[in-house]
Amino acid sequence: MSVSLWFCPEADLAPGLAATLAAHWLDAHEQETATRFHFERDRRRYLVAHTLLRRVLALETGIPEAEADLRRSAHGRPFLRPPAEGLPRGGGALDFSLSRTHAHTLVGVARGHRIGVDVEHTGRGAAALESIAEGFARAERDWIARAPAGPSRTRRALRLWTLRQAYAKARGLGLGPGPAQEEYAFTRADEDGPPVLTVAGDGRPDRWRFLEFEPAAETVAAVAVETGTPAGAGSPAADLRTGFPWGRATPRVLALT
Repeated sequence: MSVSLWFCPEADLAPGLAATLAAHWLDAHEQETATRFHFERDRRRYLVAHTLLRRVLALETGIPEAEADLRRSAHGRPFLRPPAEGLPRGGGALDFSLSRTHAHTLVGVARGHRIGVDVEHTGRGAAALESIAEGFARAERDWIARAPAGPSRTRRALRLWTLRQAYAKARGLGLGPGPAQEEYAFTRADEDGPPVLTVAGDGRPDRWRFLEFEPAAETVAAVAVETGTPAGAGSPAADLRTGFPWGRATPRVLALT
């Protein structure tokens, strides 16, 4: 199983260069979306994120950045439509996921497997996280409540939110509050233990693997990958690269649990 992660701080791409690359690489839909942002800061972050995505896909597939045909499913999940003759660099079907927060972007790519990623800034307010957690499964709310009130409890809520977002993106589920939030839950034996997934009506939750890490200061990230093999069958890992990928730097290898 091949899983690649690309984490890019916004500062790694100068504003002028980001705009130039975006003008050449982004498609008409992406260009139009960029014009909708009211604040220049938000527009720039969008351009950096989508420029990074197209660069990563070019490295992974051999398709030139401007020629990647990005589509969305009926449920809004993005995917790459491969050329009729197949991917230039071969390999199995490719899945990807994109997440951005404040001044950072995370892209995840997997071959032959569903992947979802999420990255969040730890500065999200406690009140906002408490409101979000109201839609969590009861077991998750109980785990949050067992932490002392204050930063520890807020951090638990953020970790769960990030993990849930990654899993929801991988499955193509709705990300907002609602009944879908109750259909699955993550539990842990202890604070540092790996997340254990339970899914209502799903007899194969152990086919999912997860990764939680801190790619930068005040930033947390999560990855969810449907491996197709039960937990314990091998030790899958993800290659993490940091910075805008002009080339393939030596990755940091992180284990999926």
